[in-house]
This record gives sequence, C-alpha cells and structure tokens, in this order.
Amino acid sequence: MFLYDPPDRFVAGTVGLPGRRTFFLQASGGGRTTSVALEKTQVAALAERIDELLDEVVRRTGGNAPVPAIAPPELSDSAPLEVPVEEEFRVGTMALAWDGEEQRMIVEAQALVELEAESEEDLAEAEERLLQDEVNGPPMLRVRLTGPQARAFAKRALEVVNAGRPPCPLCSLPLDPEGHVCPRQNGYRRGA
Repeated sequence: MFLYDPPDRFVAGTVGLPGRRTFFLQASGGGRTTSVALEKTQVAALAERIDELLDEVVRRTGGNAPVPAIAPPELSDSAPLEVPVEEEFRVGTMALAWDGEEQRMIVEAQALVELEAESEEDLAEAEERLLQDEVNGPPMLRVRLTGPQARAFAKRALEVVNAGRPPCPLCSLPLDPEGHVCPRQNGYRRGA
C-alpha cells in the first residue's frame, strides 16, 4: 500500500511523444515518489469523476463543503513528472470516495491482477481472497486530497489528456505528424 495523506504533490502526466505516450499518476511526499501507469481513458475518466463527485458534494452540503467551484490558480501545477519515472505497477481498477468527516477526497488505484480459475465461481472466490489479503494482495496507491487539491488534479489531468495529437477535421481520428489514412477520404493520406 502506497499511502499519501496528504501528498505534497499528486498529478497525472506522460512520458513519450504524442501517439506513443505512457500515462502516469504520480504522488510524492515525505521524501518518496510513487508512479503508477494507466491508460489515457482511465486518466480522463478519473478526472471527470472527481469533478462530478466534488460537484455532488457541493450540492449535497448546500455549498458548505470546502470545495471550490473551479481549480484554484495557486494550486496549478504544470511541472513535468519527477524523474526518474519508475512504474510501481499498472492500474487495473480505481475507486473514489468523499470522507465527509475529514473533508477529503480519497483516490485509490489498484494494480491490474490476472487470475486463472476453472470456473466463474472459482474466479470470484480467488478475487475475493486476493482483495482481502492485505499482505499479499494487489499493490494499491491511496491518496487523500483536499477539495482544492482534487479540483487542481482534475484540471491538470484533463489538460494532459487533451494535449495529445490533434484530431482530423474530417474523421476525428488523431493526426500523426506525417498525416494519417483518413476513412472519409477513401483511404487517401491526409496531411497534418
């Protein structure tokens, strides 16, 4: 378990060129840094769900929760990931929660685990055993963020996701620097 409560820094970032980027969540604090790899779609989904959950917290508390409507500019973080970026694990599942007592967003990213079993019943049993095993269970990153930190994380994460290759104006597929074979052009190459 990699726990950051609270982190000095928690960001989404990438390594590599657009079209060949690897996405990471990176938490740091107390002299240590943890980086976990995940898919672009996971980063986008996480950022969107964080914003949705924060909006719901504001709605349910009548605006009395310490959650800003937008990311505070003073928490903006555009710095690159801390290097060296060493992948601890690849994320399989993620979870979000709001701790109303502590007024904190809890973000959990759990390692992708492949299990083999003879039947669906055996597989469900193996999954349950693995999740209950705190010593030998799958690695997990858990980060506890304030409302403002969570908004800032979500804003940066969406910016990172959208910083990739521009879309083709005809088919919306990503354009490589050398162009791409556009289905709307009957297979002719369209330049960038």
